[in-house]
Amino acid sequence: MGNFTKGILKENPIFIIMLGLCPTLAVSTQVVNAIGMGVGVIFVLLGSNIFVSLLKNFIPEKVRIPSYIVIIASFVTMVDLFMQGYAPSLSKNLGVFVQLIVVNCIILGRAEAFAKKSNVKDAVLDALGMGVGFTLGLLLISLIREVLGSGTITLFAIGNFDGVIRLPGLSESPVRVMALAPGALLVIGYLKALFNWTEARRSKEATA
Repeated sequence: MGNFTKGILKENPIFIIMLGLCPTLAVSTQVVNAIGMGVGVIFVLLGSNIFVSLLKNFIPEKVRIPSYIVIIASFVTMVDLFMQGYAPSLSKNLGVFVQLIVVNCIILGRAEAFAKKSNVKDAVLDALGMGVGFTLGLLLISLIREVLGSGTITLFAIGNFDGVIRLPGLSESPVRVMALAPGALLVIGYLKALFNWTEARRSKEATA
């Protein structure tokens, strides 16, 4: 179970390992974008980790990285085509960052650092943990940025519901900088500082 939980807390991709920051900065303007990107990353991580673990004894060392990229790209293509077919507005919002999952450091890093050395069960748990950890981090950043920067919470449209929850007060006078790139850096920086402070305090209490 430790292979699952470490990706959520101890080795969170965004706040601890600091990987996958490019899509985090780019798509964290709306909660719906975070959900879509998170689900896509979980699917690609799960598929690539399983295949790398299964094929680790058959992939020659010299073509290890190119082979991993081909495997990852295959799953990214599935995600991209699915979004284009069934969630075109989400696909448009995420844009090129869906295709860039191929070179996402989280995906390639887990294949290289973990899946190629582990059995399928451990590779699945690692993929799920890292994927859920990335998704939760992205959701937290997106929620803060959208609420402060736009005064809304954007979800998927269902029936007569347009998918947008407007918050009184904030929707009329949002903090516009939070919807821009500097806002993403500010939110990530403050959250990283908060988690570091919490961890330092916990370590201090443990040794006291």
